[in-house]
Amino acid sequence: MHRNHVVSREDWLAARRVLLSREKEMGRLRDAIAAERMALPWVLVEKEYVFDGPEGPCSLADLFQGRSQLFIKHFMMGPGAAHQCVGCSLEIDHMAGLLPHLENHDVSYVVVARAPIEEIEAVRRRMDWRVLWVSAFRSDFNYDFGVSFRREDVSAGRASYNFGPAPDWAAEMRDLSGNSAFYMDESGKIYHTYSAYARGGEEILGIYGILDMMPKGRNEAGPFQSLVDWARPRNMYGKGGRVEGNGRFFAPEPSMES
Repeated sequence: MHRNHVVSREDWLAARRVLLSREKEMGRLRDAIAAERMALPWVLVEKEYVFDGPEGPCSLADLFQGRSQLFIKHFMMGPGAAHQCVGCSLEIDHMAGLLPHLENHDVSYVVVARAPIEEIEAVRRRMDWRVLWVSAFRSDFNYDFGVSFRREDVSAGRASYNFGPAPDWAAEMRDLSGNSAFYMDESGKIYHTYSAYARGGEEILGIYGILDMMPKGRNEAGPFQSLVDWARPRNMYGKGGRVEGNGRFFAPEPSMES
């Protein structure tokens, strides 16, 4: 770790006040961007989507659970996925204490993945996640919202990710992560209001707010210069394994020792 200059308290206060002015600028810019985000036009969702939940089939409207706002976490997990996404897992770990506050604020938080519900439930139980997690295995939902990809669509240039053409490697990944927001009015009409992908998802990762204040910062000094250099499923820290640049965690091979 690089050691910063050591100065007197008075010199530190002078430097801190300069930085404070920059932080206030950033706060004002964040407020302005938030206002622009709220002013985005909406898109009426006209297609009927059916998801598989832990208690049976459900519609997009059902996911609102009686509230008018819905936040969906697109979890990077397709059918038969053997490797857990560390970034998606880190986000859901943030949610346990937030759910009562979100729900009281008229927001439902739901996780969606393309894997079948049986595979989803196995991961959810293993991680002890108490969020509602449903499967889009039998619908076009993930494809329509730019987080799942058919190889023929990628090769033909019909697929998109992060509001641009889907990269060639998306054809092999098949599933990526993201977040989407929806609103349901009094008549039951549903509108898509916002989506974010790639680094746009950092807005949800409150851990970065703490790391950015620490002497070592994010300390993402590995080969990928991102959270995959350090983040692991919370039950796997100190147990080995590796993570690919795409966020897939590979558990360590079982030991052959008796």
